Amino acid sequence: MINEAERQILVVHLHGKDGLCTGCRVWWSRLTPYPCWQVEWATSRQARSTTAALLGGRA
Repeated sequence: MINEAERQILVVHLHGKDGLCTGCRVWWSRLTPYPCWQVEWATSRQARSTTAALLGGRA
């Protein structure tokens, strides 16, 4: 229930040892706390798709 954009974000934007988002640091050179807004977007989209599929709606 996950599309390619969401998968790419969740693969790259990981929790670093210092508590910061590794994807934001690599891609945008930003010291952003984890979870960043991109991870929050991807996980909420994934949750909506899963819920819609379980309820018989469109994902």
